[in-house]
Amino acid sequence: QVQLVESGGGLVQPGGSLRLSCAASGSIFSIYVMGWYRQAPGKQRELGALITSGGNTTYADSVKGRFTISREYAKNTVYLQMNSLKPEDTAVYYCNAVMGVGTVPRGPYNYWGQGTQVTVSS
Repeated sequence: QVQLVESGGGLVQPGGSLRLSCAASGSIFSIYVMGWYRQAPGKQRELGALITSGGNTTYADSVKGRFTISREYAKNTVYLQMNSLKPEDTAVYYCNAVMGVGTVPRGPYNYWGQGTQVTVSS
């Protein structure tokens, strides 16, 4: 069974920082893309940032220059360092991964974590 487990959310004041982590576990053959999406109340889920197996990154315009995505390949883990946080960054942050799975490779398939709440408020 393949799963993504997130950690690191919480309450932070405007201008503060948080670091989110997401670890993929299970019978993983290959991870092609890992990323972070977010969903604010009453809004659609949107891309925050993603990183490919080759290390290429993509950021939403709203987070460019403030957020940094990185991967620790040996641990199948992706991080999101969030600096200069604003109230509008408040959302549930979801980890996403596109992975090939199984000892006999299948996929790729799209997986989601359970989400972690980030609240930016004074």
